[in-house]
Amino acid sequence: MATTKPILYSYFRSSCSWRVRIVLAHKNIDYEYRPIHLLNKEQVSDEYTKLNPLGQVPAMIVGDKTLTQSISIMEYLEEAYPQNPLLPKEPLLRAKVREICEVIGSGIQPLQNLSVLQKIGDGKMDWGHFYINKGFTALEQLLAGCAGKYSVGDQLTLADCCLVPQVYNANRFKVDMSQFPTISRIHEALASLESFKAAHPSTQPDCPEDLK
Repeated sequence: MATTKPILYSYFRSSCSWRVRIVLAHKNIDYEYRPIHLLNKEQVSDEYTKLNPLGQVPAMIVGDKTLTQSISIMEYLEEAYPQNPLLPKEPLLRAKVREICEVIGSGIQPLQNLSVLQKIGDGKMDWGHFYINKGFTALEQLLAGCAGKYSVGDQLTLADCCLVPQVYNANRFKVDMSQFPTISRIHEALASLESFKAAHPSTQPDCPEDLK
């Protein structure tokens, strides 16, 4: 197990940061939270881009090393803190978890990321709605072949950590979730878990009072 207390640079409503917070909460990892305000463009400050040249959150400091990209950070935490595992032991199931993580982390979320929406301008709500809806149509079919109580069987996995923040974004972009009964059912089961509650945007130190 790693002995250094991690430092997480996060924004309360960043879905990528949120994924990492779920893993940290599930594994009971003590860490320091350092907010980066995306709307104030703190992510592109000279100070922060020394940590993450891409100017995104999250970034995690472990000892004298910096990790970026949420999926990589989640995989690191899974390996460094083996308690409460979030990957199945069976190789094909592990691959399925990673597949779902990639569908969300590469195929859906980046298309409705803040930096993309700022380029889109006035049509950003329609853009975000379209690509989340398209991605969830594919994800619903994938989950139909592997879901149990959660995304992959009955064990909590990294896939679930990616799913919950993306559903939050779907609701922000007014996606009709009745089209996706499997996603909705899994999300409902996950939302009641303490680790998922602890990672929710409304409980973060940088969440505005009116959103708590």
